[in-house]
Amino acid sequence: MRLPQSAYRLLAAAWLAIAMATAADAPATAAVSVVTGPTPIERGDARAAGDITVINEKLAFALAVQSTVPYGVPRGALIDLAPVSQGHIGRDRVVFADFIPNDWSAWPNTYQRIDILERGPAQAVVRSVRDWGAVTITTTYTLRSGSDHIVIDTTMNNGGGVRLDGLLSGLTLWPNSGYRFGVPGLDGLEHGAATAALAKRTVAYDEDWMIALHAPYLTDIAHGALDLYQLHSLAPGESRSFEGWLQVGTSGDLAPVVAAEIERQQLPSGVVRGAVTAADGHPVEQPVVVVEKSGHPYAWVLGLHGHYSLQLPAGDYTLYATARNHSQTQRIAVPVSAGSQQSLDFRGLEAPGRIRFRIRDQRSGQPLDGRIAITTGQQPLVEFLGRKTFFTELAPRGNLDLLIAPGPYTFKISAGGGFTTAPQAVSLNVEPGRTRLAQIALTRQLDPAARGWYGADLHHHADQAEAVTPPADLARSQLAAGLDLLFVSDHDSLANLGSLTKIAAQRGVPFIPGIELSPSWGHFNAYPIDADKTLSIDTGTASVDAVFAEARRLGATIVQVNHPLIPYGYFTSLAAGVAPGGFNPHFELVEINATETATDAAVYQRMWQFWNAAQRYYLGAGTDTHDVWNRESGRVRSYAHVDGPLTTAAFVAALRAGHAYVSYGPLIYPAAMFGETLRVAPGADFKLGFELESLAGLKRAELIGGGLKVMEQTFDGAPLRARADFALHGDHAAWYALIVEDVKGNRAYTNPVWIESTAAE
Repeated sequence: MRLPQSAYRLLAAAWLAIAMATAADAPATAAVSVVTGPTPIERGDARAAGDITVINEKLAFALAVQSTVPYGVPRGALIDLAPVSQGHIGRDRVVFADFIPNDWSAWPNTYQRIDILERGPAQAVVRSVRDWGAVTITTTYTLRSGSDHIVIDTTMNNGGGVRLDGLLSGLTLWPNSGYRFGVPGLDGLEHGAATAALAKRTVAYDEDWMIALHAPYLTDIAHGALDLYQLHSLAPGESRSFEGWLQVGTSGDLAPVVAAEIERQQLPSGVVRGAVTAADGHPVEQPVVVVEKSGHPYAWVLGLHGHYSLQLPAGDYTLYATARNHSQTQRIAVPVSAGSQQSLDFRGLEAPGRIRFRIRDQRSGQPLDGRIAITTGQQPLVEFLGRKTFFTELAPRGNLDLLIAPGPYTFKISAGGGFTTAPQAVSLNVEPGRTRLAQIALTRQLDPAARGWYGADLHHHADQAEAVTPPADLARSQLAAGLDLLFVSDHDSLANLGSLTKIAAQRGVPFIPGIELSPSWGHFNAYPIDADKTLSIDTGTASVDAVFAEARRLGATIVQVNHPLIPYGYFTSLAAGVAPGGFNPHFELVEINATETATDAAVYQRMWQFWNAAQRYYLGAGTDTHDVWNRESGRVRSYAHVDGPLTTAAFVAALRAGHAYVSYGPLIYPAAMFGETLRVAPGADFKLGFELESLAGLKRAELIGGGLKVMEQTFDGAPLRARADFALHGDHAAWYALIVEDVKGNRAYTNPVWIESTAAE
């Protein structure tokens, strides 16, 4: 059970006093200490008696010796990290920061040993040893007095007789809040080689804190630079070492990060400094100067009282100035040479303006929940200076008053996520210090709910673990997407179920409370669950049998296999023989996941194998959204058919029965319900008919029977609505399902209609 925040502050102060007392006989600058027990880090997760916290004047971190580590990562991992300022230990800012031996998974693991080698006062050193199959992984964490960074040194030793090829090994930084600035030069790259990297680091930050992971071994990134890896092999008996640093600051300033790179690599450098003034000539109190290199964002420095100063490696850069909700200045090219000192001032920053959005239905005049995204116009790189995506308020519905940087914009205004209502592009010019009203009328063109079809995003996170979406913002995003039910499934946490239950009740929409049970060899959504219960297993060590049993104990009637074919998906782990307990058949749904669209076809084909074996598993769909401002809720969704009033129980029952399909856009209304059985005489002719809709315009429909494409119907002119009728005769497959595609390439995948021969009587 978590302590109140006030108790954490008292505990943190006590621990810091102990640390200072321990260092009393050391030089005046020495203040490193190691303490055991529940961490004094505010909101920290290392709460067991054997856990270890290391503290100095700049930062504190905790290792999970006995506490559970998220995502099934073995114990011994760093799970809490916070800045220390003026004797106060701040809030934990990480889910974990650990060494991963091969692209996410540290499984299989059988032991871990943690030893304190030095307790201070000049430095503290902690060693963690654990196994990964035949490989021994030894990591030492070193924190010196007065240092703003932890030195992390890991060695992998292959004690087995098999050469390991294609490993992606390295350190990770998974924050639990704030924003992320990935490896410079790799803009938009989620996974792949880091050959274009301008620096070997990734940063998590907010206005009042910063954590940078420096990884000089870097060759590849994963998960959008949350993981910094080296691609390598490991021969029998071979060892390989990786050294990295976790640097911590008390503001979102990246100047110390760049300075650390310069110092560590002994790079030639120069200094750029100057003043930043507003359009009225007054100094900008908290300016931000952004640095670009080779056309890519590189770093930024936070100024104060209108002044800034930044050390940069020798090279050619472009700089511009901005501030919270202020305009940006023109970019200025700046060559930096070794030892140079140059002055560069920025003038004319314009103050914020305001837009009052009012979004309504064109026909009824009723307010609509809306999503408002900047498509052209100023989009701040430093995210605490201003968002790029916004949502109307829960109350009053359809309204948003937005303070924003001045200038010309085009906004994409949507309600219904592009499934039922076409988005509208709205161009506005925002003037400094002025307010303008933007009244937006959207026309709903399609209405699946009127025909008993309701949509939900069945994989969505709020603000637990590495997710950063508060419950109210989750609701705003899902309602703006036109979803008919709210849904949440946080990693191994029920913390947000109570607040979302209240929000759903206030808005009069059903809520499906869920949890994502998250071992390292497969993730499973369990829903709906009892919000009054608590998780009672360690998913990091539990077998699949124990995971499924816990889902049922929590009240779940559906277990959904999430992203089953990614490297740590359940089906992938089954094929590799690393899923504890092997195949357990007691699940109901298999997910098509919007973050892994490359696996959609393979997941669907895996479902065909189940259906050919008469195993009635069905499809689910979810976006796996963690951050609603950078990923769209409901991009893929499950539509289920409910007879009568929409309730959580009725929707879940429809999912279990297979009365559903998943869609990225097309809508489907079958004459014979998915999941139901048609009785057909041997050799008799029969028809399967479907009404289809898509705002983008329909392209084609493919009928799949028994795992083969049986027929295809194409549509000329990209119609909004069409029928697909398939006449079947002769030998019949045991099931038929439909794939529908629109002209934008968006697809829908259905559950099967089962065919039963009347000759069986």
